[in-house]
Amino acid sequence: MKIFTSTQIHELDRYTIEHEPISSLNLMERAAKAITRSIEEEWSSRTPIVVFAGPGNNGGDALAVARLLAEDGYPVSVYLFNVHNKLSADCAANKKRLTECKQIRQFTEITVNLDPPQLTDKTVVIDGMFGSGLNKPLAGGFAAMVKYINQSAAKVVSIDIPSGLMCEDNTYNIHANIIHADLTLTLQQKKLSMMLADMQQYIGRLKVLDIRLSHEFIQNADCKCSILEESDIRHMMKPRNDFAHKGSMGNALLIAGSYGMTGAAILATKACLRAGVGKVTTHTPKRNYDIMQISVPEAVLQLDHEETYFSEPTDADAFDAVGIGPGLGINEGTAIALIAQIRRTACPLVVDADAINILASHRAWMQQLPKGIIMTPHPKELDRLVGNTCANSYERLMKASELAERLQAYIILKGHYSALCLPNGHIEFNSTGNSGMATAGSGDVLTGIITALLARGYRQAEACKIGMYLHGLAGDLAIKDLGKESLIAGDLIDYLPKAFLRMED
Repeated sequence: MKIFTSTQIHELDRYTIEHEPISSLNLMERAAKAITRSIEEEWSSRTPIVVFAGPGNNGGDALAVARLLAEDGYPVSVYLFNVHNKLSADCAANKKRLTECKQIRQFTEITVNLDPPQLTDKTVVIDGMFGSGLNKPLAGGFAAMVKYINQSAAKVVSIDIPSGLMCEDNTYNIHANIIHADLTLTLQQKKLSMMLADMQQYIGRLKVLDIRLSHEFIQNADCKCSILEESDIRHMMKPRNDFAHKGSMGNALLIAGSYGMTGAAILATKACLRAGVGKVTTHTPKRNYDIMQISVPEAVLQLDHEETYFSEPTDADAFDAVGIGPGLGINEGTAIALIAQIRRTACPLVVDADAINILASHRAWMQQLPKGIIMTPHPKELDRLVGNTCANSYERLMKASELAERLQAYIILKGHYSALCLPNGHIEFNSTGNSGMATAGSGDVLTGIITALLARGYRQAEACKIGMYLHGLAGDLAIKDLGKESLIAGDLIDYLPKAFLRMED
């Protein structure tokens, strides 16, 4: 699914109107019917509905929804804000239709001041004040209205996007002046702000409604951001040759684990094996020998000269991919060994965890990173990589994208919607995963999976997309049996086979 900018959203509407063809008013009616169906699925016709409509097309949607709900027997009160005596053409048309609807309980057009209605915990508020075209923070009466709604006990349904929230960058927005929706019914495509962690408090539960906007426009339009879906991943998956042997399924090297952090090496190694690679060698300090041999007997062990930490680069010429970082530690000897390892590794390389932290504290080394390197930072690690604490999720995402372009790297910014920032400036969001995966070791599992996929012959972009999708899917399958609260990283490895099977169905 592509994520369009606010400008592209309006271009999509216009293109649909011109090429379907359909009038803008009839397209608004189509959207209103989809919104109404969703509301009626959630609340019975005994539920009191209060609709707040703005003067633009979002308000037109809200007025049409109010009429349709009233015709279906819902008690509906409507408040239309028209303080400048200027409604959009379609909003004005829907105002006329609404005033002709005898089932509407109350209609109030606000031109000066509003005496706000009482909102109780039994009330459902439909927020249709401002939509995707908003480009500045709300102020004055609209800001006061937002605050009034937010402090009430009513359930709030926002049409397309919560009023006050902008589609992309909310860095300079006034957060107190944004609706806190319980349910957002967005039209056709998700907006970028809906993918960002710090915006979730405004969106609530999100449903995407298909209102049959132009498929041709959606297919042909170029966009910076998109969301990975199951069909995208299925299309990339390589079939396993019936005559495959371990030598043809890839040879992976993992450099992981310091003394006391052997668990990270175990998780990464097990995940690498479960992701279908033919052979895994794990380079780890001497003291990890016994526990590694017992925990992962399928792996080949390569022991460092040091007892407790990674101290020297190893020959990577025989390997098809290298993953480095889980549980590595950050002492200076390890740092020197890390950059030496990166310099001498010619095959595809995944850098995670402490390897990222070492690079962040030796930022001059960043210029020595090979093109095509994969890095998998969580938000704080990304902040360290770029050298400052980002103010919000949008700034962090843009910094990650800029870094990927500058280094010609593949950067997976981990989170609920992990974002793969590509060297060409595009961003792909993952659609799988859940909050149960917010547990130590999850990232080590992801490193193992991606390293395996690289060793098996997937290109960097493919390995990243498939890896983060299957990683999240394993988590989604796991919580069906285990729940979110008790999920641990090892469960992701246990459910990885089911994730692969899902892709084969």
